[in-house]
Amino acid sequence: MRAAAIQMTSGRDVERNLADARELIAQAAEQGAELIVLPENFSFLGADDAERLAAAEAPGDGPAQRFLAERAAAHGVWLVGGTVPIRDRNDRARSRSMLMSPDGKCAAAYDKIHLFDVAIPGQEQESYRESATTVPGDQVVAHPTPLGRIGMTVCYDIRFPALFHRLATLGTDLLVVPAAFTVPTGRVHWQPLLQARAIESLTFVVAAAQWGEHAGGRRTYGHSMIVGPWGEVLAVREEGAGVVSAELDMIGLERIRNQFPVLQHRREL
Repeated sequence: MRAAAIQMTSGRDVERNLADARELIAQAAEQGAELIVLPENFSFLGADDAERLAAAEAPGDGPAQRFLAERAAAHGVWLVGGTVPIRDRNDRARSRSMLMSPDGKCAAAYDKIHLFDVAIPGQEQESYRESATTVPGDQVVAHPTPLGRIGMTVCYDIRFPALFHRLATLGTDLLVVPAAFTVPTGRVHWQPLLQARAIESLTFVVAAAQWGEHAGGRRTYGHSMIVGPWGEVLAVREEGAGVVSAELDMIGLERIRNQFPVLQHRREL
C-alpha cells in the first residue's frame, strides 16, 4: 500500500490554500497513493489564533469540509484532512482532523487533544496559547479501513506517549500526524519523536507538515516524512511544498509484530 504526506505553506487565503492542496493531492494520487495526509491548518493558517477562530466552519459544512469530500471521491482515496477549525457551541473552535473515505464520506473525526500552550525556549518573542481559542478533544480515535487501522493524532500530540499507547492497544497499524511544527523545536525533536512513536507502537507513521514562513512571521519546520515500524525513515521532504510517498509493507508489519511481540509484553503499571 502506498501512502503520501503533503507538505504545504498555507496562509490566510482559503481559496488559494485549497487550490494548492488540490494540485498536491492530484500529484499524490498519480503516484499511486491510497492514503493521503494533509498538514495541520492546511486550509487556513493566519497570524494568530483569533484569525483562525474567525475562519472556523460550522460542523459538517464549509469550504474545507466540502473540499475534502470532493477530493477523496474524485481520486477514490482515503484522505486525512489535516485539521480544519470547527466552531464549537461556545466562543472557541475545535481543531478537527477528518478521515474521508473513497466515497467522499467522513469515516472518522478526531479533535486535537493536546493544545500548544508554550513559550519556545531561547525564543523570547515566540509563544503560543492555543487553548485561548480552541477546545481540546477528549476522544482517542483509531478507525478500521481496508488499508489497516488508522490512528489519528495532530502535531503536539506526539509529545504524549500515553495517547500512542492507547492507540496501540486499540490495534493501530498506521499513525497519521498532521503538523505545523515550529522551526526551533522541529530541528531537535520532530524526527526523534516520530521515530519513537513508530518504534514503541510498531506502527507506520505518516507525518504531513507545514513548511516555510506564514502570516505574522511564523516559521514552520517542514520535513514531512514516513517512518517504518522499526524506526526507519522511508521517505522525507525537508523543504518546500510538495509530496512525499512510500510503499508500506503491511504484511511485513505483521511479520515484525509476530517476531518481536513487544505489544503483547506491555504491562499496566
